[in-house]
Amino acid sequence: MARGSQGTNQELSDVLNELWKLDVNRMKPGIDYKINLQGKAGFVSEGSNSARDSARAPLFSYVNENKLKSIDTYAYFINLLDNYEMSTGVAEQVTKEELKENNLFLDAILKTEIMKCAHRYLVRKGRAKSDPAQFKRQLYDIWFKLYRRDKSGGEDSCGFEHVFVGETKHGKEIMGLHNWVQFYHQEKHNHVDYKGYKARNNKDTPDEDDHVLNLQFSWNGLVKPVGSCFIGVSPEFEVALFTIVFLLSDERVANVKVKVDEYLLEIVVYRFGNSIGTSYPKMISSNNREF
Repeated sequence: MARGSQGTNQELSDVLNELWKLDVNRMKPGIDYKINLQGKAGFVSEGSNSARDSARAPLFSYVNENKLKSIDTYAYFINLLDNYEMSTGVAEQVTKEELKENNLFLDAILKTEIMKCAHRYLVRKGRAKSDPAQFKRQLYDIWFKLYRRDKSGGEDSCGFEHVFVGETKHGKEIMGLHNWVQFYHQEKHNHVDYKGYKARNNKDTPDEDDHVLNLQFSWNGLVKPVGSCFIGVSPEFEVALFTIVFLLSDERVANVKVKVDEYLLEIVVYRFGNSIGTSYPKMISSNNREF
């Protein structure tokens, strides 16, 4: 694939920018939601669960919940957030109701122009079949098929749970939780405490309108020294983006640099067999703050 400036993957950047333009359900910063960045988070040594709090107030000072619930893809997404056991090693029990919720979510996102565009691209690349039903089955395996993350228990994890809901490892470490809607929900219920944004230097300081954020937080008493997530984007945008990166690579870890809108990002996707192990964006820089 052609490389762009600064080692970016040009073809992938073009596709992701197309998806970005199609993301009609993306929430508008300052209107549909407001974030309060506050201070820069400090260093947390590995394995430690104490962090200096550089943010006394929550990250989200406002989210238009009525708007979220009025859009199918968000509404079905929110229904999935309470379907999982937090700890790895505890086997997941999937009820008929939860299976139905998984399917309703996939059906809703597959109706969006974003997922149609992603599907067309993957068919063109020979990474998906053109039949929509087969593509849905493929998405189900990538995101919802259960696997064993912890060797001691049963099937305790899946891509969706890890990336969008979050889980803990032996009750000692936070894994995943890279989604803004889940972050907001957990923060609202006082399970998440935002500790501040992460930035390498002063030029790297984020602003309230940014749609990607590197951050530090605690969740049910455990600290995530550095996490990252998109802010305000729709669930279908994230599923489309991570699915494309996952399917284009056969490596255990896919690591691509892309320019999406004004953001220079690194998209990281870990493979767990034919499913996603984890996936997240890392903000490298933003156009309005070039190095």
